[in-house]
Amino acid sequence: MKTLQDIADALKLAVSTGGDLLSCRTVTGGYAGDMLSDVLAHARKGQVWVTLQTHTNIVAVASGKELCGIIVVNGRTPEAATLQKAEQEHIPILVSPLSSYDVVARLCELGVTNREGV
Repeated sequence: MKTLQDIADALKLAVSTGGDLLSCRTVTGGYAGDMLSDVLAHARKGQVWVTLQTHTNIVAVASGKELCGIIVVNGRTPEAATLQKAEQEHIPILVSPLSSYDVVARLCELGVTNREGV
């Protein structure tokens, strides 16, 4: 299994929050989605979430679902309040200049999937 640090290194992700947590967060899979209700319904504990959303609600969703971290795509900058909340909730936020499609493709190449038991 990969850690968030492995993924951050392989995808050359910028670390916005939780840099001290990356090596101890094991990634059990991935989920990509921008509708919070969809992520709430389908993401699973330990997954890394790929999204273009940057507002504070992403932290609440990630925390409530016990996701290992969030990758914000398209080079978007998370809002200051989002970063503050992520620090409080111990949710790593990483940023990529790539699109969701490209990040997901790279995650798949690394063996990170959305299938249980794979």
